[in-house]
Amino acid sequence: MSIISSQTPDADTWSTSASNWWRQAAVYQIYPRSFADSNGDGIGDLNGITGKVPYLKSLGIDAVWLSPFYPSALADGGYDVDDYRDVDPRIGSLADFDKMTAALHAGGIKVIVDIVPNHSSNRHVWFQEALAAPKGSPARQRYHFRDGKGGKGELPPSDWTAAFGGPAWTQVDDGQWYLHTFTPEQPDWNWDNPEVREDFLKTLRFWADRGVDGFRVDVANLLVKDLRSELPSRQELDAMDRSSGTHPLMDRDEVHEIYAEWRKVFNEYDPPRFAVAEAWVETASRRAKYASPEGLGQAFSFDLLMADFNASQFRAIITDNLEQARLTGSTTTWVFSNHDVTRHATRYGLEPLNGRPGKPGVDWVKAGGPRQALDVEGGIRRAKAATLLMLALPGSAYLYQGEELGLHEVADIPADRRQDPSFFRGAEYDGLGRDGCRVPLPWEPSGPSFGFGANGAHLPQPDWFAGYAASTQEADNASTLNLYRKALALRHELQGAETLEWKDDGNEQVLEFVRPGGWHVVANFGTAAIELPEGKVLISSAGIESGKLPGEATAWFRA
Repeated sequence: MSIISSQTPDADTWSTSASNWWRQAAVYQIYPRSFADSNGDGIGDLNGITGKVPYLKSLGIDAVWLSPFYPSALADGGYDVDDYRDVDPRIGSLADFDKMTAALHAGGIKVIVDIVPNHSSNRHVWFQEALAAPKGSPARQRYHFRDGKGGKGELPPSDWTAAFGGPAWTQVDDGQWYLHTFTPEQPDWNWDNPEVREDFLKTLRFWADRGVDGFRVDVANLLVKDLRSELPSRQELDAMDRSSGTHPLMDRDEVHEIYAEWRKVFNEYDPPRFAVAEAWVETASRRAKYASPEGLGQAFSFDLLMADFNASQFRAIITDNLEQARLTGSTTTWVFSNHDVTRHATRYGLEPLNGRPGKPGVDWVKAGGPRQALDVEGGIRRAKAATLLMLALPGSAYLYQGEELGLHEVADIPADRRQDPSFFRGAEYDGLGRDGCRVPLPWEPSGPSFGFGANGAHLPQPDWFAGYAASTQEADNASTLNLYRKALALRHELQGAETLEWKDDGNEQVLEFVRPGGWHVVANFGTAAIELPEGKVLISSAGIESGKLPGEATAWFRA
């Protein structure tokens, strides 16, 4: 038996404390272009979100996180931002944003927006100004412009590769080159420039003044770069230590000076605004720096997302993350799916990822996602069990739109309909890019876009979406949607101090723990049914017969 806790507000006040609402919140990620289309143009919009507030409220979430909705050429799904303080006219207007925010707040739902600070788009007014300005000008110093190599500067400054494939440098008309960690349409900001720092503080205040409650910070670990006069080669770069805070391109210690400035802005508000960092770093101790009270406050843990449906992996990850939360005074995050990865119902329906050769998920997607090669029912069964376990853990739970419907990945998208730059530029993001998890949601079992909009959807939806429609699941007590609703309602009712106590019965396929107030959780990762301890079952991911929990299932109960 072992008790794990994190530094936490009092158990009786965590849910009502205005400044700590995020510590154990259930946050629902909305990819706006694929959520709901109110005007029939095939693209989801802010008014579509407003129209679904009753649905979101009935789901029982505490907050929504909106992926970028800013003006953008969509070179990278909206993460190429033209203007950080406006709304893409295809998605709505600032007035629509205010209306949506008011509706969400009236429904008791907080609003988190995506901030993209590593790079702008190449259409941003400052980048256009930089292109028109001469070498060495103040306009160019907001980005990373350099002369090239070779006799006439015809070669890029280094042989670095961009995240989505291809070179990390692009040449402009006067011969200089600019750095882009991602696509050429996403030039990296120079965070040594005080104008850049001040403009982002202005952006944070702009959205906080409009009622935004928090921020998700895209690639928070990449902002600060040390581009010394002699750049290392790609081979030298790959060999450099990434866990000391001194790597030239990522997770440098100086980045936390930026987030200390942001924290001062957050604390200007009552209650203070919060932020969660997307920081893919080497160690838990490095990640903890982003979650400090003097910085952003929280950082994503993707550890469960990377795990198989495996009891020992889950227990080790949960134990480690709660210990890190205790050391930092923050709270951990639990994530299974988001806009960048294959949906977890599908991952759990394929061969395990860890400890085996090859990449089964990647191979399945590359093959066009044949349904006969996917354990459809087993995948959703395991996903329900894993999610019910996750929702019982102390910390915040981040959910991705459509997972409450039990959606699988859509892998058979024709090449001429794909949008993700990683597909076109040869990068391997779960096989063929990330479009498969971004397909617009099915709200109805029929119609041109299954209720997403009046005139089709910007990404093709498969015929099997009809069986996953939200309206159909509404009336089915055994549906995935109603499991999520019941679990989230119980989570609010039962949640207390950020502690859990492990219970061990010698079965390595079973995880059992107790939360404050006598709330027990049993997760059976094996295939054989097990006897449940005596008590009143509150919810289970699969039917319980004669006091036995089926294989690959989770139950909550009171002893």
